[in-house]
Amino acid sequence: MVLAQLGGSISRALQQMSNATIIDEKVLSECLNEISRALLQADVQFKMVRDMQSNIKRIVNLDDLAAGHNKRRIIQQAIFNELCKMLDPGKPSFTPKKGKTSVIMFVGLQGSGKTTTCTKYAYYHQKKGWKPALVCADTFRAGAFDQLKQNATKAKIPFYGSYTESDPVKIAVEGVDRFKQENCDLIIVDTSGRHKQEAALFEEMRQVSEATKPDLVIFVMDSSIGQAAFDQAQAFKQSVAVGAVIVTKMDGHAKGGGALSAVAATKSPVIFIGTGEHMDEFEVFDVKPFVSRLLGMGDWSGFMDKIHEVVPTDQQPELLQKLSEGSFTLRLMYEQFQNILKMGPIGQVFSMLPGFSAELMPKGHEKESQAKIKRYIHMMDSMTNAELDSTNPKLMNESRIMRIARGSGRPVRDVMDMFEEYKRLAKIWSKMKGLKIPKKGEMSALSRNMNAQHMSKVLPPQMLKQIGGMGGLQSLMKQMGSKDMMGGMGGLGGMFGGDR
Repeated sequence: MVLAQLGGSISRALQQMSNATIIDEKVLSECLNEISRALLQADVQFKMVRDMQSNIKRIVNLDDLAAGHNKRRIIQQAIFNELCKMLDPGKPSFTPKKGKTSVIMFVGLQGSGKTTTCTKYAYYHQKKGWKPALVCADTFRAGAFDQLKQNATKAKIPFYGSYTESDPVKIAVEGVDRFKQENCDLIIVDTSGRHKQEAALFEEMRQVSEATKPDLVIFVMDSSIGQAAFDQAQAFKQSVAVGAVIVTKMDGHAKGGGALSAVAATKSPVIFIGTGEHMDEFEVFDVKPFVSRLLGMGDWSGFMDKIHEVVPTDQQPELLQKLSEGSFTLRLMYEQFQNILKMGPIGQVFSMLPGFSAELMPKGHEKESQAKIKRYIHMMDSMTNAELDSTNPKLMNESRIMRIARGSGRPVRDVMDMFEEYKRLAKIWSKMKGLKIPKKGEMSALSRNMNAQHMSKVLPPQMLKQIGGMGGLQSLMKQMGSKDMMGGMGGLGGMFGGDR
């Protein structure tokens, strides 16, 4: 993913600065030049990059800093704040409320991935408990209704459209009225793709907007247009009341950074980014966690919310109890692998952990890791209850391994690999004995007021001792991007690595 390359370049520049013995003007300039180069390669506007650089130099005046100040931390914080400022339009968008009917209209250029994004948006909210519905008011493009119908059927979302009616306004009104009667609380209207020069299509878009009276108009934009996003976003805002933007195809183009910063310049909030073709390759765009992940500093609240989202509420106390006891069975590994697959793309989830750069798991490797987890699940499906619930590795003798290999259709070597993975994870799990994990809702408060005192309550005593007690934890938290953080959290990253 191109954003992973941008994040990797910025993280490397910060790391080189951290490795320097003395932080002086030369080291600061080299670090800022490296970051500026990475942003320009991501097609961020030159003026924005230049302003960012001069602002940081103004904030970080090395001569004025007293001897006791942590210069590295101050520079890192200034870079973080400036990147946030570059991507933050400074205004929130409309948020639909569950149980209350909201009409959302999607507009955008041809080929920007609008129809797919409509379904992703509906699917995302469906998983959160909404009752979404899709209306196809795109009568301009051949096959538009077929595509929406196919996507909606796959995601089990109700849809409305017509093969014979050519008036998009009529279809939109009929669809919205029908789903209002069916008590759907999120009605999504997909419109024809258009370009800012096409006056007739813009007029049609205005008519659909006036007829359906949407609560929110979302502009879907392809990230590959880079800085040109500014002109397009402006043109759409002048025609209809665009309240939010979704930037698509962020996984495959070098101009993604340019598109995000250009949209922010139009004062339009980006609410989601599309990072692939699949339904779950769709991320909420929140500036601070996004920049934090870009810099390899992680997003703890996002990671914990993901865990609470996929682990059913009734299973959480049981899982936390087993975690604090340090007992790890194959059944537990099976359940956790299933939860990990539910979380969405592995790279996306693990980029939320401090010290884990998305660059460490390229697209191909991510698919390979996902396939490996699925293989392990299939092999465990061929095991008996006694085998799955046992904590004794000696139980697995040669004849049992042969039977599991035959039952799952996998080579014996694969079954042996799975048991090696189990032993490795059981060892890590045993170190987590005594771990206290906050309940849902507590994590966001913890991340906001994150300090060593809070963190020491969450970590088990042995792990705190390994880090070097409170003093070690304080210094670790000052440089949250450190690779040691991953090691301290039990080497979670290695769980999906091919080479060990």
